[in-house]
Amino acid sequence: MTTLIRMEGIKKVFYTDEVETHALADIHFSINKGEYVAISGPSGCGKTTLLSILGLLDSPSAGTYELAGHEVANLGAAERAQVRNKQIGFIFQAFNLIGDLTVAENVELPLTYRDMPVSERKDRVAKALERVGMSHRAKHFPMQLSGGQQQRVAVARAVAGDPAILLADEPTGNLDSKNGEAVMALLQELHAAGSTICMVTHDHRYAQHADREVHLFDGKVVEPGIAAVA
Repeated sequence: MTTLIRMEGIKKVFYTDEVETHALADIHFSINKGEYVAISGPSGCGKTTLLSILGLLDSPSAGTYELAGHEVANLGAAERAQVRNKQIGFIFQAFNLIGDLTVAENVELPLTYRDMPVSERKDRVAKALERVGMSHRAKHFPMQLSGGQQQRVAVARAVAGDPAILLADEPTGNLDSKNGEAVMALLQELHAAGSTICMVTHDHRYAQHADREVHLFDGKVVEPGIAAVA
């Protein structure tokens, strides 16, 4: 299998006044192309910090991070933004849809930052909304949708750019159990169609949907053998 993500010795230390907080400690972690990985653990264990580094929203204090064979941990801000836009799809707990844009416009927005013809953008938006079963809501606004529908639109926005990996941060956190299960089923469908997914969750039931579960505790991978260590 092709290794899409490789992390070696990743550490993250936050400094506040004279206090050092070690959020991640010597993380060795990899994800293969086409794999569905769940990162689980109790609140405060470092899950979101790890996902932020994976998504190039934050930089590690030490260690190396390769995405698709390229070292990305120390890229400049502009380069990081470009990699995020083209290679990473984000699915957030809070949906993060823009209220005064329609469903279709929300899905299209990240594509406007690419050198892409309007016709191609529209085609990608239509296909992404069809994949998540939201084509009939393309002209609606987020406030006209249920929470489950908003998360489906957020998933469409994430997949429209055909990213190398989808990063999902507690994607069911703001949903009731019925809508949560529906979103998990959607992620499984995307994975079955070839998407690489890394999901952060505190819910073991949802982690079981993944191919592999990586457990974090106090900023470290626990249960040796669960994570792929190079």
